[in-house]
Amino acid sequence: MSDRLFVMLQHILPKQALTQLFGHFAGKQAGSITTSVIRWFINKYQVNMNEAANPDPAAYPTFNEFFTRELKAGARPLANAKLVCPVDGAISQFGAIEKDQIFQAKGKHFTTTALLGGDAALAQQFENGQFATIYLSPKDYHRIHMPCDGRLTEMIYVPGELFSVNPATARGVDALFARNERVVCMFESEFGNFSLVLVGATIVGSMATVWHGVVNPPRSKSVWRKDYRDQDIRIAKGAEMGRFLLGSTVVLLYPKGAPAFNPAWQPAKGVRLGEAMSS
Repeated sequence: MSDRLFVMLQHILPKQALTQLFGHFAGKQAGSITTSVIRWFINKYQVNMNEAANPDPAAYPTFNEFFTRELKAGARPLANAKLVCPVDGAISQFGAIEKDQIFQAKGKHFTTTALLGGDAALAQQFENGQFATIYLSPKDYHRIHMPCDGRLTEMIYVPGELFSVNPATARGVDALFARNERVVCMFESEFGNFSLVLVGATIVGSMATVWHGVVNPPRSKSVWRKDYRDQDIRIAKGAEMGRFLLGSTVVLLYPKGAPAFNPAWQPAKGVRLGEAMSS
């Protein structure tokens, strides 16, 4: 199927209904049916179960529990670096934020303000900073970890579309990551404030954080935010901060003056949790 046709189909398919349907199944305990689906998924996407804390497909009572499976101890050692990669995935893009413009794909950009739910004041602190967009494919480990030590200050839920976030869609849909549903997580760090944005997608049943639990569903029609400045929620570098139930994308924003991202990173390159993002 061509990229153009794939994107056209997404405009007409009932993406939210499909997502709700798959989300419902993924959370069901269906015995041998669940195990059969998990085995099919492992074979289809070549999931490396040798890395899982429990490699037995039959040990997972729901598809969601398989999909958010824990890794065995030592599977992702942290690099000796100021910033480390927060997820397994492939680099869609990374580099400098040109004033407020984030590069998405050839001929396409979106703004920091749009990504952060329309909050221009929040976005201003990332002017001429740096960004990284990392795509998680179905085979990847889907827990999200901290790129550095951070203190949680705010979480913002932004309703939106549920387009696929794969590379073909990124090339074909304008402002994709600022258009889809997302959860914006804001942190303080020794390098300044940074943002870790969880971007939803078709079939992504929900997104969750360790401090809130499942953020969606239910899906709100309006932006909502929670302020955590009166709490002292600190999460260490490499510790889990959230997870996707089915694959998606994270977008990292750092301010100008933060440690420079590793120049060896390149679009479409695979990266793994804990690999060095900076020196």
